Amino acid sequence: MSEPLGTTGLILNEPLLWEKGKKGRCGFSMPPSDVPRNPLPAELTGDGPDFPDLSEIEVVRHYTRLSTWNFGVDTGLYPLGSCTMKYNPKINEKLAGLPGFAAAHPLLPAELSQGALQLMFELERYLLEISGLDAVTLQPAAGAQGELTGMLIIHAYHRLRGKQRTKILIPDTAHGTNPASAALCGYLPIPIPSGPDGILLSETVAALMDSETAGIMITNPNTLGLFEGNIREIAQIVHDRGGLVYGDGANMNAVLGIVRPGEIGVDILHLNLHKTFSSPHGGGGPGAGPVAVRKDLGRFLPVPRVVERNGAYELSEDFPGSVGRVVAFHGHFGILLRAYAYILSMGPDGLKKASRLAVLNANYIREKLKDVLHLAFDPPCMHECVFSDQKQQGSGITTLEMAKRLMDYGYHPPTIYFPLIVHGAIMIEPTETETKEDLDGFIEAFRSVIQEAKKNPGLLREAPVRCKVKRLDEIAAARNPCLTG
Repeated sequence: MSEPLGTTGLILNEPLLWEKGKKGRCGFSMPPSDVPRNPLPAELTGDGPDFPDLSEIEVVRHYTRLSTWNFGVDTGLYPLGSCTMKYNPKINEKLAGLPGFAAAHPLLPAELSQGALQLMFELERYLLEISGLDAVTLQPAAGAQGELTGMLIIHAYHRLRGKQRTKILIPDTAHGTNPASAALCGYLPIPIPSGPDGILLSETVAALMDSETAGIMITNPNTLGLFEGNIREIAQIVHDRGGLVYGDGANMNAVLGIVRPGEIGVDILHLNLHKTFSSPHGGGGPGAGPVAVRKDLGRFLPVPRVVERNGAYELSEDFPGSVGRVVAFHGHFGILLRAYAYILSMGPDGLKKASRLAVLNANYIREKLKDVLHLAFDPPCMHECVFSDQKQQGSGITTLEMAKRLMDYGYHPPTIYFPLIVHGAIMIEPTETETKEDLDGFIEAFRSVIQEAKKNPGLLREAPVRCKVKRLDEIAAARNPCLTG
């Protein structure tokens, strides 16, 4: 293939700060004091913190060198399936840093927070238009907390009806947090097997949906990258038997402007702003997982909620049926702001185009790799495609080893071994932000890795060999985790 994207480069080793510097060095110059010295009493003084003595250039070079060890979406293609690691426009960062927003204190009274409250109010309106639902909360701090909020709403709904239920149906293609969110609310998660084409069958749901089942959690598109085409029939079955349909909207990046979940039977939907609406993602946060609901479920949404009265905005707790607060203050406001900016800058046509390009890119990779990687399911995919290692099993090379070797070519590995229903799964989501040239480079690199698996499998078993960190002892790491950093 052509010159690989990954090189050994000038990736420099870097000691700890405490191993650098000399006593007496300083990173800044204090101006001469123009007031008399007045030392603190001895009982108020003592040894200062254990900071090393460093010059400015030592500090700058230290953190700059460490930054070269990182790989992020600003570095290159980040094809993690089911995670939507897409590029974040920098204008969103600039707007989030405006002093009026960035320096606003969450305890400011409403009359001094009109701009922030108006932004939240308008963002809610946009999310309702996108989702096809009637009321929304911006509070949940991430998708998993959005799931928990949805389960709390389902619990409150059945409690109000006077008959609490005990089970939640969860497909085997759902996101992994779904069962945990249901269990946290006291529900027993009931797994639903997918049909032969990788989507749910209406008759399977009908056989499981009984008077003890509170509802169903559906990830759509699902984690196989497939749209649940029977969603209307499934929703009708659940509704006819007194249940609610919860939509895991983490994969909405595939259907913006094309499908409105509220119009196909979804009652409760969480949206991942840090995925679908191009806010920063990774490193443990921050995230945002707003939850939208149909009209009659709005009474249960967390408080406080932003309301408009007499031309002004305020936070109201006057919702007696609410499940209560689910996060401190009013959610991750900086992420809300970035999503607001993204939606405004894209507009309805831009959001729809983004989803179409995400689907196009994923299907392009699917078509270009399906002759060398086994396709888990044959139908065209949505935003991500899922392969398996079935064609490599004769060489003894595993999915993990192919992913490790891909790093030597300068690409972050895709998601591997998920979803669990696909043996040796390789899940690739390129997102809409990648050019054809970048996709071609990734495809060429992956095909080269597959050829190496046939001709020189030992190379893959040692990979990565060109990265800053080489092959780790993963068994030892799992058995003896280092939790202190």
